Amino acid sequence: MGQLDNKVALVTGATTGIGLASAKRLAVEGAHVFVTGRRKPELDAAVAEIRTAAGDRVTGVASDVSKHDDLDALFAAIEQFGRGLDIVHANAGGGELAALEEITPQMLDHTFGINVAGTVFTVQKALPLLNAGATIVLTGSTSATDGTPNFSVYAATKAAIRSFGRTWAAELAQRGIRVNTIVPGPTNTPGLAQLAPTPEDAPGLLGMIASGVPLGRLGEPDEIANAVLFLASSQSSFMTGGEIFVDGGVRQI
Repeated sequence: MGQLDNKVALVTGATTGIGLASAKRLAVEGAHVFVTGRRKPELDAAVAEIRTAAGDRVTGVASDVSKHDDLDALFAAIEQFGRGLDIVHANAGGGELAALEEITPQMLDHTFGINVAGTVFTVQKALPLLNAGATIVLTGSTSATDGTPNFSVYAATKAAIRSFGRTWAAELAQRGIRVNTIVPGPTNTPGLAQLAPTPEDAPGLLGMIASGVPLGRLGEPDEIANAVLFLASSQSSFMTGGEIFVDGGVRQI
């Protein structure tokens, strides 16, 4: 018996990193997990990896959360599955480094389109399918509360996510739906490595970031996924509107 037997979950941005680890963890615990990603080859590889770990409890849907037509197709597929939704992990997101003078309208629109609008409309379009007692997990970031130079656009989107989590928790409480935010610290994902100017620079960047973590290392996606499972399961039944920091002490010490 798993913690999530007979549950149906959605994890967006699940082709790599935290999203993939979370989707796999939820599936291993018994949920049937719908996973999304923008690039079909990477999505197919993620689905294959989850199947290896958890059997056939996974459905991949190529989808870009910043595109309404894609979201409509995604939720049509979930509705056709016929069991509603018990867990939504709105995880899709990304960002890039840019100093204030380097920010362009295109950069702003792109990052807010995925991280903010994508999260809003993922959750909004999920509402009609949410079963009683459903849980929503948002992916935040420690950058929402610090002042990392050259990362202001991404940080602003994650500050918005934190605000959404509080407000939506209040709005949805009468339906018995809980909303919480997972706040990863620096995590060993392809997305973090891609912040380096070149692939050759990535090890140096990751080492520098790790040196600023009190535990002296980067987090691993599986460690974040363990906390996502807690928020997605009945183990966190008296928790809503909150945050769980899985950050190696970055914001705590």
